[in-house]
Amino acid sequence: MFLLVFAAVVLLLGLLAHKVLKGKGKKTLSVLALGAASLLCLLALVLSCFQTVPTGHTGVVTTFGKVEDKTLDSGVHLVLPWQKVIKMDNRVQKQSTELPCFSSDIQEVNLIYTINYQIKKSNAQTIYRTIGVDYYQTVILPCVTESVKVVTARYTAEQLVGKRNELAAAIEEDLAEKLLAYNIELVSTSIENMDFTDAFTDAVEAKQVAQQNKLRAQTEAEQKIVEANAAAEVRKVNADAAAYELLAKAEAEAEANRKLSESLTDALIRYAYAQAWDGKLPTVMSGGDNSMIPVLDVNQLLPDMTEPDAE
Repeated sequence: MFLLVFAAVVLLLGLLAHKVLKGKGKKTLSVLALGAASLLCLLALVLSCFQTVPTGHTGVVTTFGKVEDKTLDSGVHLVLPWQKVIKMDNRVQKQSTELPCFSSDIQEVNLIYTINYQIKKSNAQTIYRTIGVDYYQTVILPCVTESVKVVTARYTAEQLVGKRNELAAAIEEDLAEKLLAYNIELVSTSIENMDFTDAFTDAVEAKQVAQQNKLRAQTEAEQKIVEANAAAEVRKVNADAAAYELLAKAEAEAEANRKLSESLTDALIRYAYAQAWDGKLPTVMSGGDNSMIPVLDVNQLLPDMTEPDAE
């Protein structure tokens, strides 16, 4: 469009010079001035028919401000002199913004949110027609602000810390749906930083310390219980061993007594008695009526106490 205007200006100046020079009788100079102006005008018109679209851009053609339905890929293209080519960046672009938000429990948090996006090449003319070239400020930034604040408000402050990946995924899903309506593709997003107030940070740290102390106390109590149970188990085992030992000893003694009882005979008893006797007998024994009874001869009392019968 600039070259077209330039050509028109050159042509007007050439005609003006031709008229002035001709009026002064300088016919040759007037012809030369008109010819040079015409040549420059023609050159400008030819050059204005060639438009270059750089790599990574899509050309949107307008005719006197009206957007045409076609788009131009990167490269050199031939257009009409009065047509204009708007170069729309279709590469993946990155933008970061800092947003103050509130959690569901009314805790303030500042998020630095980064998005990577690109326009759809086939719909570049629609984006230019409905939004323009500054589509980030016009559409994307308001959508980012709304999605981040709305989704953040669904979580408590503690959940924002513990469920950061879930939060990022929820924001990205909500934002992608919004931008798709404007023919803008959301490539990726990320939460670069999450900053809470000092008061909330101190409260979280205090809670963490309290939880750690509680966990330590619980661990120590459980350890004592385990040690007490182990000691009780040892005592039980020792008691069972002692009882078993006593029982075994008693059973052994009973078995020995049983065997001893079975081995005793009358002859063996008489033999043991004879072995323990010193051979002396009393000469007399007192009867029930205080009379004196002479003692019989020992051979009469123990006639068989020589050796026990072998059995």
